[in-house]
Amino acid sequence: MPAPDPSSVRIEGPWTHLDVRANGIRFHAVECGDGRIDRPLVLLLHGFGEFWWSWRHQLESLTAQGYRAVALDLRGYGDSDKPPRGYDGWTLAGDTNALIRSLGHSDAALVGHADGGLVAWATATLHPRAVRSVAVIGSPHPRALRYAVVRDGAQRSAFLSGFLGNQLPRTAEKTLTRSDGAFIADMFARRTASAWQHTDEYAEVIRRNRAAIQIPGVAFCSLEYRRWAFRSQLRRDGVKFLALMNQRLHIPVLAARGHLDDYMLSETVSASRYWASRMTYAEVDGSGHYAHEENPDQVTELLLEHLQLV
Repeated sequence: MPAPDPSSVRIEGPWTHLDVRANGIRFHAVECGDGRIDRPLVLLLHGFGEFWWSWRHQLESLTAQGYRAVALDLRGYGDSDKPPRGYDGWTLAGDTNALIRSLGHSDAALVGHADGGLVAWATATLHPRAVRSVAVIGSPHPRALRYAVVRDGAQRSAFLSGFLGNQLPRTAEKTLTRSDGAFIADMFARRTASAWQHTDEYAEVIRRNRAAIQIPGVAFCSLEYRRWAFRSQLRRDGVKFLALMNQRLHIPVLAARGHLDDYMLSETVSASRYWASRMTYAEVDGSGHYAHEENPDQVTELLLEHLQLV
């Protein structure tokens, strides 16, 4: 069978698909409503192995509450451009900073899951004037994660078990795409709560994400995020990046995780408060690593409470 076309992620629904040029490339973005720039902008950044559609619930709910909610396909994902380079912390933060201005705003509240959360942390630190607040789900501050992986055996085992396999060129890409993207199905099965796995929505999530990882270029690009994160630990650019990240944010920060998430542990996520003076830590009932999809109502409630602090 031919590989899925990038346009396959332009799923029909109560939203509009946009093409936005920022930081030298084209991004696919999705929003509900009419794109009014007089509404506070909320940018929704997805995690590894997904695409904008993971925020489908929050897109509608946040828009209904008066925000301009925009979900992105990150660099290298979905129907966004897939350049061979640019998956380092500086460039990814630059993407978000430029996107805010390309959408007609001077600042935004950032909401990120997993890798998208790491982009949110980096953008808030490197481009502080562009970020009003940060909310992350299952995504500790980069320095908190590094410390936990070094010092906490449980977190090291949970995180590195799949992370190191991502470093092998070509082999890792084949692992992600073989057998119709079966890796994605296995990843979700291991990191979500069993109750959600028995729903029709879960089956649709698996089907769509298995297809999206097979879009040409996506497997390589998504792995480049993780390859830079690993290899930079041993290089000057990574040392410099983590040094720059070693400063406290003084904007509202929500750090949430699924109560049943055994991939990002509570101690790791809550330790992010060392780098955020106004951080709220929260756990989402009955959910694993994909709390915003497993329990969208509670996550949306947490986000609305958080956004009112800005």
